[in-house]
Parts: sequence; structure tokens; C-alpha cells
Amino acid sequence: MKPDLLIKNALIVNEHTETEADVAVRGGRIEAISPALNVPQGVPVLDAGGRYLLPGMIDDQVHFREPGLTHKGDIRSESRAAVAGGVTSYMEMPNTRPQTTTVELLEEKYARAAKVSLANYSFYLGATNENLDEIKRLDNSRVCGLKVFMGSSTGNMLVDNEQTLRGIFQNAPCIITTHCESTPMINANLERAIQRWGKNIPVTEHPHIRSSETCMASSSLAVELARSSGAHLHILHISTADELALLDKGPVADKKITAETCVHFLHFDSDDYVEKGNLIKCNPAIKSASDRAALIRALHEQQLDVLATDHAPHTLEEKRSDDYTAAPAGMPLAQFVLPASLELAHQGYLSIAEVVEKTAHNVARRFRVHERGFIREGYWADLVIAQDKGPYPVRRDQVISKCGWSPFEGRSFQWQIDTTIVSGQIAWNKGRIHEVGSAQRLEFRW
Repeated sequence: MKPDLLIKNALIVNEHTETEADVAVRGGRIEAISPALNVPQGVPVLDAGGRYLLPGMIDDQVHFREPGLTHKGDIRSESRAAVAGGVTSYMEMPNTRPQTTTVELLEEKYARAAKVSLANYSFYLGATNENLDEIKRLDNSRVCGLKVFMGSSTGNMLVDNEQTLRGIFQNAPCIITTHCESTPMINANLERAIQRWGKNIPVTEHPHIRSSETCMASSSLAVELARSSGAHLHILHISTADELALLDKGPVADKKITAETCVHFLHFDSDDYVEKGNLIKCNPAIKSASDRAALIRALHEQQLDVLATDHAPHTLEEKRSDDYTAAPAGMPLAQFVLPASLELAHQGYLSIAEVVEKTAHNVARRFRVHERGFIREGYWADLVIAQDKGPYPVRRDQVISKCGWSPFEGRSFQWQIDTTIVSGQIAWNKGRIHEVGSAQRLEFRW
């Protein structure tokens, strides 16, 4: 049978090799990888023209705001932004309204994504102090993992009872991902700031209120719980150099305790609050330039395993609040994540192969994503054509996310995403969205 699509003249970056080859796609999967494949009559050809062909990014941490917060973003709008940024699959968080804390609510999200998502999808169940029975019901072949907020969260999703935490770590049938900040320490820091500034706390205090110490205290507890229980732990959005002491170096496949950092921690530091203000307010906070440098080194040295977004849109009106305590934390990042990640290669901090490893291969390995994350014959064709075209500025009128802004506005990247292919179908090409409906629910093999 003839392929559905033939990608010609690609420079494939995959599993730490660069290969000039063509790729044939049929039935959503990679059928063949070989130099100079024949072009059967009538088969569409996508000429990569010597540009890089990469595995699509698997973003293990996004907040798409649906249900209940869809004035900020929704599954359709944010998945469109994601494919524009080279993201072919995502794992979405449970702090929506209602919170995704039952299997039934989880399946409602999957049903919605099946109708509207442009990228492949999975959703986390959220842990509470009361839903251990729901956690035990999870099917680890069908759900990416369990999210535990061991730090500030909305509603009842702050899991702060140590006995409950131990029960979760001992009984979770899947990987546990954690947000690690110590709420009591944050509250004490915030109270001191209020005593000094009243309602006029400057956003420059954010990395002191949500300090390195608050992260380290919570991450240390998570690691202790994982080691004592034998659970698979993945610590999300590491933001400090101090926390790296908790993490081993080496291949992700050899670890039961792993960690992720996020693209904004690698492009901003505490000096940027003066210019960007609340636009870069996020939890955990963006911290010092030395923390930023340490995180980049840790990616290179295989101490940090995954690079993600923590994409979390809010409206500009919400972000423009003059009240520090009222301005929400989070920012939209998915649309520019792969260009921003590849910028690190352009700057000489990482190789292109290392970017691919941290954004695709290691996510697939750590979460055991079935037949995705690599350019291999028989695997799903989740692919990105990227090119180093020279500097281009990020502008507000380019933004696809519903919130309509980006923290990267005014900055320039060398890399652009030419084409994004999701499960064998072109979803983004030369600045235009293609509504192809090829997105699928991710599967896992534990």
C-alpha cells in the first residue's frame, strides 16, 4: 500500500544521532525511514529541504483551564497554541473547576479532548486528603499519572496531611508527580512582607516569599516519601539549585525519582521582574541568575530529566492587578516552547540532541508513553520540522493562546517551527493551523 505522506530531504535528530533520510507515513505511523525513498504517484510530499526533523515534544505539564476557567484558555485554544510550538502531545493538570479528583471527572476531560484537541492528550487525576479510593481505581495504562500538590493549590487539592501523603505514596498505581513548596513557610514569608509593605508588596519579592527554602523543604519530603515507599516520583518544575542535591545524575531509565524543569526558568531570572512584573509571576517562583545557570547545567549533566512548560494562561486584566496577592501565578508558554528550548542549543548550553532528549525521549521513557517520543519505524508519526532561520521577534499579534499575550514578547528566537505532524497528520504548517482531528489519547506501558 502507498504511504499517506512522504517527508523528503530531512535531517533527522533522534536518539543522539543526526541522519539525512526520508520518512514515509501510513495510517498515522512511521512506515519507513531511509535515504531516497521512492515517491509513488499521488502521494503527498513534504520537502523538508535539509531542515531538522525532530520527534514532537511531549509536554508533561500544562494547564488548559477546561472546565470552569475557559475565559483564560480551553482545550481547543491551548492545544492549537501547543502544536504551533512543536508540542504533539500533552499531559494536563487537574486544578480546574470542578477539580479532576474522581475517575468520572477524569473521563469527562478525555471525552472533551477527543472532540476538540489538536494534540495528543492525557490528563492527571488530582490527589486530595480524602480521595485515596479514587487513586486506587486508576488504570496506569490509560492515565499519565497522579498529581499531588504538596504546596499551595486551590480548593482542597493541597495535600498537607503527612499520613495521607504516606498512604498515597504507598498505594498509587502510577507515577506520582508533585508540586513541591512548603505552604507554612510561604505563609510566614508572606506575613512578613505584608507587615513591611501592606498591600503594596512589589512583585520583586515573589522569589523571596516563595523562596528556595520553601521548595527544598517540600521536595526533601517528597523524596523521603518516595524512597521509603518505593514509589515512582517525578518532581515538577524544579526552580532552585539547592534542590539538585536531592537528584541523582544519569539516564532516566535507571531512576525511580526524576525531576523536570521548565522553559521559563531557563530564560528569565529575578532581575526580569523589574521589566516583566506579574507577567512572569509563577509558582514556584523564577529565582536568581545562579539558579538559572545551575538548572541549565543540570539538564546537560542528566540530573534534570525533562524540560516542560507548566503552560498556565491568565488574562492580561488579571495579571495587571496592582495587588500582589491578587495577581495570579502562571503564564502561557506552549506556543514558543520548542523555539525557546532550541535557543539554548543556539547559545551553546545544550545540543539539539539534548533538547530532543529532554522534551521527547525522556518524557516517553519516564511516563512509559506507548510508541511515541522517538522517530522509529512502527511508532506514531508525531514529528516537527524546525529550522534555524535567524532572529525573529515574538509579537503579541502572533499569540494563539486565548489569553492573547506571551511573556516572551520583545525577545527574539533563532528557531522557528515550520511543520508539526500529530499522529500522521499535518496540524501546523508555515504559520497556519490545520484542523485535522488526528489527536489521540495517549497510552502507557508499565
